[in-house]
Amino acid sequence: MSFVTIPGLVTAESTDTAAQTAEVQIPSAEVPEGATVHDVVIVGSGPAGYTAAVYTARAGLAPIVLAGQLAAGGALMNTTEVENFPGFPEGIQGPELMDNIREQAEKFGADVRYEDVVAVNLEGDVKAVATEDEVFYARTVILATGSEYRHMNVPGEEEFSGRGVSYCATCDGFFFKDRRLAVIGGGDSAMEEATFLTNFASEVVVVHRRDTLRASRVMAERALNNPKISFEWNATVEEVLGDEAVTGLRLASTVDGSTREIAVDGVFVAIGHLPRTGFLRGQVALDEAGYITVDEPSTRTSVAGVFACGDAVDHTYRQAITAAGSGCRAALDAERWLASLGDQA
Repeated sequence: MSFVTIPGLVTAESTDTAAQTAEVQIPSAEVPEGATVHDVVIVGSGPAGYTAAVYTARAGLAPIVLAGQLAAGGALMNTTEVENFPGFPEGIQGPELMDNIREQAEKFGADVRYEDVVAVNLEGDVKAVATEDEVFYARTVILATGSEYRHMNVPGEEEFSGRGVSYCATCDGFFFKDRRLAVIGGGDSAMEEATFLTNFASEVVVVHRRDTLRASRVMAERALNNPKISFEWNATVEEVLGDEAVTGLRLASTVDGSTREIAVDGVFVAIGHLPRTGFLRGQVALDEAGYITVDEPSTRTSVAGVFACGDAVDHTYRQAITAAGSGCRAALDAERWLASLGDQA
């Protein structure tokens, strides 16, 4: 694979001055002799990426979908039941929904690869997208990189990750049968996690920095009315406590600053997400929070021929259906872009 070296690029969270001056490598946009130039490469999956794949594949563009190794299918792969996606009156499991959309895309000719993108070069008429093993070349790129779990960044969190600290109740809840657990957060995700964990835990304590929940009314009432769920209001986590595994939390009051400890056997963090866009810095315009900026109402980014959709763009609605809709729009925008290139030829 051919790479070029450029000055270091840092993520929105980085304050490391050494990282700012370090050199990094991106794939060369020069297409090697004999290499295939695809019409579309889609980076990411989830409802946005897979929907973009359905539309571009159905349009005959034969998209390459770089879905990721561990994150293929996006955040919905960690969701139990999706109750508000149109067309499923009884609800549908998140992984099943993603598998259905992926199969639909593949039926129309999408080529789904379970590889992680490590670098991109989006300059020029042909874009280069590199995984660890291969560089893909394309006339258009659709970015559907999604988001990742936000961490609390408190002492003990990283130390006990995998030993009592988790970010996915669906993944790890089973291992905490008859234990007392804490869920950190006050939004829909936190309420869903807390409610799901009552299937295993003896008690679930929700720790929230305010005295009211941010969750939707339905999700909030479901948690508030569950006898296994209690609440620590106006509190933040100051430290995760433990020895070999988690034994408790040190909480700080958001009212008077006082601290106290509570005993728990596991901590599930559900305080939101960060866009997964660090490797795109310097390639497309990002806002201060790291989200990809687009020319609303289109999905055009700051780079011609590059489009973006899903949770890497949307920090307002963050729903499966809105992500799918934006994936549809990105596919249509890419299709029209390619058609315009033909008109110019």
